[in-house]
Amino acid sequence: MARRGGMALTLLPAFSRRSAAGAELDARDLIAQFEKTLKENIVAFWYPKCLDREAGGYTISFGQQGEPLGPARKMIVTQARMVWFFAAVARAGFSGPRWGRKELLDAAEHGYRFLLERMRDPVRDGYYWEVDATEQKVTRPEKTVYGHSFVLYALAEYALATGRKDVLEQAVRLFQLLEDKAHDRVHGGYREAFQSDWTPVQGNGPMGPADLKLMNSHLHMLEAMTLFYQASKLPEARERLLELMTIASNTMVRKDVGACTDKYSLDWTPRLEGNYNRVSYGHDLEAVWLLMEACDVARVPNSLYMDLYRTLWSYSLKFGFDEQNGGFYDSGPLGKPADNLNKVWWVQAETLVSALRMYQATRDPVYRTAFEKLWSFLRERQIDWKYGEWHDTILPDGRVRGNKAHMWKAAYHNGRAMLECIRLLK
Repeated sequence: MARRGGMALTLLPAFSRRSAAGAELDARDLIAQFEKTLKENIVAFWYPKCLDREAGGYTISFGQQGEPLGPARKMIVTQARMVWFFAAVARAGFSGPRWGRKELLDAAEHGYRFLLERMRDPVRDGYYWEVDATEQKVTRPEKTVYGHSFVLYALAEYALATGRKDVLEQAVRLFQLLEDKAHDRVHGGYREAFQSDWTPVQGNGPMGPADLKLMNSHLHMLEAMTLFYQASKLPEARERLLELMTIASNTMVRKDVGACTDKYSLDWTPRLEGNYNRVSYGHDLEAVWLLMEACDVARVPNSLYMDLYRTLWSYSLKFGFDEQNGGFYDSGPLGKPADNLNKVWWVQAETLVSALRMYQATRDPVYRTAFEKLWSFLRERQIDWKYGEWHDTILPDGRVRGNKAHMWKAAYHNGRAMLECIRLLK
């Protein structure tokens, strides 16, 4: 932590210079902006209205103006993400007019109990994909590595925030379960989708074809394993973390192009047919900062990966960045410019953190300019200062699309971006 703190201080004069937009920005001003966004735009939107006091867990169903849209099915990914969010904000020490550490940890405990009591399989262990809104019924009993990565992430964060041994024991139990049921001892990484009895799904699972391995899932296992190792210090967790770092930095990278793709056969043969031959700029640049964090926790020098970081950034800036207006587009064909020009909330959140970490590490003005343009776009277009939270998608013509909260959209990407940027600058 001392190393990070020392580096963060040197950001102060760097951000005191005139920005590309012509306005003075310094680290203290940025911290104030990020804290305001975190507390008044994100936490204030979710707390306490997302707490389902009747059926348990979180209601994640709100319209463009934050209006409740009624009961909705509860999916493991966003239920776990909200446990992580409340615990992470509590651990970071933030408070607001109506909430502080106690209220945030109570909100995390509310979701934690729901995961254990409603979404965990009491017979075969592991966590179901989905339950209904109100009737204590499992609607999708499949078990996925993608979903379990967020449960592990949430349990590790809640254990760190509270110091509770029982929560850490649940995290260790889940890690060992995934080692036994999902880890591929032959080819490395994880199989994606299973029936409730842990037999592999045939055909499609919740994340698509079940006979494929996904960059998406392994990226989130990387972030979960980083935090789990930080919480547990288990040697086995570090071993798995190093394996995931290899997958993210090597296996998933199309080295002749300088970008990543998402779909792989079980032996990690890249699948590039049809619409698999695409690049998600958000995932590529999220991979950069998640690898940086994994290196810090595993005590591996980031200098070993810096050429990869620069390569992924160079590709995404070339093909996926809106130089005029700021913001990254959704995706594009491998080796070609973006063709999906929508700007999705999570892409902007993850690339913002990545840009700041790259500028911190290199002092290259390319990353500072990207960071400033991203934050300007977010402030002016993606963040809804009137009704709270961030707009799901900004279309190429500037119109807004999507609800503020739904089965795939909670307070995880944008909340984490604010927490990370504050931590880096503070």
